[in-house]
Order: sequence, then C-alpha cells, then structure tokens
Amino acid sequence: MGEVFDNMLSRRSIRKFTDEMVPDEVIEKIIQAGTYAPTGMGKQSPIIIAVTNREVRDKLSALNASVMGGKGDPFYGAPVVLVVLADKSIPTYLYDGSLVMGNLMLAAHDLGVGSCWIHRAKEEFASEEGKAILKELGIEGDYEGIGNCILGYADGPEPEAKPRKENYAYWIK
Repeated sequence: MGEVFDNMLSRRSIRKFTDEMVPDEVIEKIIQAGTYAPTGMGKQSPIIIAVTNREVRDKLSALNASVMGGKGDPFYGAPVVLVVLADKSIPTYLYDGSLVMGNLMLAAHDLGVGSCWIHRAKEEFASEEGKAILKELGIEGDYEGIGNCILGYADGPEPEAKPRKENYAYWIK
C-alpha cells in the first residue's frame, strides 16, 4: 500500500502530550497540507489560526472548557492549537472545514506529530471572547468554528485502533 493509505490506517487521536514544542517549520508543513484540502467549487472557505503562544493557547483551552461547564484542559496539554474556522456564506463551509481538519491530522501523523480534533470551536468563536480574538487578529466576516486541531508529541504509545463496526459500508453492484 502507499504511504498515504498507511497513514490513514495508522493515525490515532492523541490525548496525552509532552511539553516539547513542535518546530515552526513542521507546523508550517501541517498548515500547508490543510490549505490543500478540497473545498466546494474551490472557494476555500476555511481559515486556520495557528496558536503557539502559551497564554493564548491557555485562554482558548479555558474558553473551550467553559463551553462544557468544566475547568480542566480539553487540549490535553498539547502545546499547539490549529483553529479551523470557515466562512458561513459559502454553502459547503462545514464540509470544507472538516476536510481541512482531516488533512491537518493526516499531515501531522506523517510528520511524527500527534493530533486530536477537539470540538466546541463553534461555541468558542460564537462567544464574545472568541469574537474579540478574531477582531484582534483583523479577521472579518461570518466565520464559524469548525474544530481545534491540537498538535504535539505523544507522551506514551499511540492507542490501538478500535475494531471497525459491522456493516460500515454497503456495496451495490
């Protein structure tokens, strides 16, 4: 099988990270892979916000936790967060952003970086605090949070794959 296929079968969500920062050049490659995800009619509705600043990362983590009514770190100690948002004026924005998230996670795995999709970006960036972050960055438009792709180096072995469910796919010949 090819490398891409092998990566698809071997990638796992990582939920425990070391403190080691992912180098900027590796993050840039992962982001580049995200920008090459297919989008409806090539409209490229998503944007990616790379967060390596610890203070901002912790602020996003607390905001995400508050959506759940908790106080822990929903980013599992990962030092990097790639926030994917997409322009709601494009009908395919949700699918476009989801494909970006998939590309980010596969590229990270290929480069030896652990990742996990953390939900609640929609609620984070619908909040006043989330909107203020976008405004500070000069991001204008009707963007909706799709997901937080956390990145870092796994602290321990990658988890085993769960068995695939029966009747996952149906074939009509």
